[in-house]
Amino acid sequence: MKSTVRSRPPRPRAAAPLSRALLLAFLGSAAVLAMPPAQAQAADEVAVRQFDIAGSDLDTALGRFGRQSGTQIAVNAEVTAGLSSPGVRGTFTVAEGLRRLLAGTGLEAVRDASGEYTLRKAPPAAGSTPKTLSAVQVTANQLGEISEHTGSYTPGAIATATRLVLTPRETPQSISVVTRQEMDDFNLTTIDKVMAHTPGVSIITYDSERTEFHVRGFGVQNFQYDGIPMERDSSYSAGNTLSDMAIYDRVEVLKGATGLLTGSGEPGATINLIRKKPTRDFQGHATLGAGSWNNYRGELDFSGALNEAGSLRGRVVVAQQDKHSHLDGYQRRTSVFYGVLEADLTPGTLLTVGVDYQDNDPKGSTWGGIPIYDSNGNFNKRSRSFNSGTRWSSWAQYTRTAFATLEHYFDNDWVAKLQLNHQINGYDAPLGSAGGGNPDPADGSGTSLWLGQYKGKTRANAADFYASGPFELLGRKHELVLGGSISERTWTNKSDGPNVGYPTSIADYYGWNGRIPEPDWNDPAAWHGENRETTRENGLYTTARWNLRDNLKLITGARLSNYKRESMRESGVLVPYLGAVYDINDTYSVYGSYTSIFKPQSARDESGSTLDPQEGNNYELGVKGAFFGGRLNASAAVFRLEQDNYAEETGNLTPDGGTAYRAINGVRTKGYELEMSGQLNEFWSLHAGFTHKVARQQGEKVSTLTPENQFSLFTTYKPGGRNGRLTLGGGARWQDKTWGDVYNPAVGTVKHTVDDYWLVDAMANWRFSDKLSASLNISNLFDKKYYTIFNWYSTYTWGEPRSVNLSVKYTF
Repeated sequence: MKSTVRSRPPRPRAAAPLSRALLLAFLGSAAVLAMPPAQAQAADEVAVRQFDIAGSDLDTALGRFGRQSGTQIAVNAEVTAGLSSPGVRGTFTVAEGLRRLLAGTGLEAVRDASGEYTLRKAPPAAGSTPKTLSAVQVTANQLGEISEHTGSYTPGAIATATRLVLTPRETPQSISVVTRQEMDDFNLTTIDKVMAHTPGVSIITYDSERTEFHVRGFGVQNFQYDGIPMERDSSYSAGNTLSDMAIYDRVEVLKGATGLLTGSGEPGATINLIRKKPTRDFQGHATLGAGSWNNYRGELDFSGALNEAGSLRGRVVVAQQDKHSHLDGYQRRTSVFYGVLEADLTPGTLLTVGVDYQDNDPKGSTWGGIPIYDSNGNFNKRSRSFNSGTRWSSWAQYTRTAFATLEHYFDNDWVAKLQLNHQINGYDAPLGSAGGGNPDPADGSGTSLWLGQYKGKTRANAADFYASGPFELLGRKHELVLGGSISERTWTNKSDGPNVGYPTSIADYYGWNGRIPEPDWNDPAAWHGENRETTRENGLYTTARWNLRDNLKLITGARLSNYKRESMRESGVLVPYLGAVYDINDTYSVYGSYTSIFKPQSARDESGSTLDPQEGNNYELGVKGAFFGGRLNASAAVFRLEQDNYAEETGNLTPDGGTAYRAINGVRTKGYELEMSGQLNEFWSLHAGFTHKVARQQGEKVSTLTPENQFSLFTTYKPGGRNGRLTLGGGARWQDKTWGDVYNPAVGTVKHTVDDYWLVDAMANWRFSDKLSASLNISNLFDKKYYTIFNWYSTYTWGEPRSVNLSVKYTF
């Protein structure tokens, strides 16, 4: 069989009684009644594709069809053996393309509401004998194609940019995706680890519980969960950058401005985390792992049908991690739960409901890092195990989410989707850290404690509705999306200072061990504060993909947004989207795009008027290639980001005595990106990228805490191919020097530069059988000693030393 067609034994359509009982118990659904089975075919996939497949044997034709349509097709070679296809040429939906491809084979493809295609014998003529064939399944939905079980480092179709389900080559914007396979191979159990694998993303460390991701010179505050936006406040971090990956199928990073679907925010990027979905066939796994510094982790994942018809499906994921650290006295416990149900209410109607939660409970948390300089102005070198936090210091963070989706497929190839999301992100942070001042190298005096307690949460409710489908104009078929969204986020926070008389100075910084008593945060004489802030956003959006020629597509879009937060109000803000993709040939496409985003601000000018919102605009030109039939995707892009209406102090006052500002040009970023992901052949997978960016404001370089140049390469090799037992892999990350203006007690403000550095990782996996495997992962293989700085605090943080993790996975 050709390697482009994936073969596996057929599996049962419904879960066995025992597995079904387990799933029901986990989901608390023992009394759930069986849903009616599907009786007819759901509407076919909406997206239109261009096909150019010559007549050939059916295996080859199906492989080419899967690659050109961006779908993953699992084929039993015995089913298609000896059959030929006439091929298909032209622009069709996936369903129509399949019908034409299968003409004369005696087979047909049908699709149910869960998004699965089944290849089966066409209805027999009178008097003939029916014959049942094994299934060919194409797993996709309106969020794009599921990466689980594809074995691929590159995505199929994605929908993060425009709500249109498009392949990477069809999307006129840079997007990086870390798939389930890459996460499994390299033990990427946290969002921080995933971002370290993502080209073009750099990480700034605040302290042990807070990191911030930067793309194209801007911090990433816009997160999405299954496409629903959630804004993060990095100063009051509440779980976004501690997300555990056990419940997610893939992570998509859409680069540049993303206002079409997210509304307000920064123009650097949006991170979209796509949850795992239930499966019709029973599947599951159990994983146990142990690593350096007493790092222990367990994970269970069950999925399958909950009734005989397969019209009700469920999935449960639980994970528990107890992680100690190279930092003295630090540890964190993480608990994760995820449960989701899918029900075929009618042949064309799919209901999804689910919940997830995560608790992160640390002890010995740092708050800020280590002061960069001592009192003499020399580098304050501390060991990598030095922990500036007190033993009771803790920045606990948690998330609670409930979500529901209702989607219906119409007979005219249109689909309507309603998505509801309720999310709580909270924190409970009594904090103490030896971060203030600069130590005297003679006696250790001169430093003080940072102290404070913060308790808060953000309650967010969001709804999104859209309809999408094809329409005809001037003899060609085009695609249209019409939608709207509404959200409300309420942040509450309570702040407390230490009790009156609590000592804040540190007698001997060099003898610091964090063992001091916790303050009385309830002392009425200490300082206390409260915050409450509600943000409301709503908007209408539309996207159209115009099929101008078979090899030329134009995408136009716009969002009309309204925003309200306390004194900040914006109505009728128009956010445009424009993109074009021209196919040079079957492999290469060139594209150009313009996107934007806005961010309201409360600053006022000398007349007392509020400044217009900051505007972020992204201009991008590039070329994309899909090689080996889509198994390998590559892209090269040049970009320019512009931020306007940045608030600058004028030196004067507003009419009521406040600080007056004027609007100026903000950050201007120019750069280019190169990225490649997927399979070079059936033995070799990789994900690599190089990014160059320079950000300036008023002619001066800014965002210098993130590198101007960075490179990453992660790869695996299977000597025995797909069925081999051994997988070997490794990766390397390099980043250019970084710098920032920090305080030096000897001379004042200085520029502190951090040298460039390489980090190397390694992995190996051995399959003892089809069900049992073991993995060894080594991070920072050569134990590189490096650090990053945070100029707001004039502190630095050591990177993690070499660590080793061994895990065993049993697949059901």
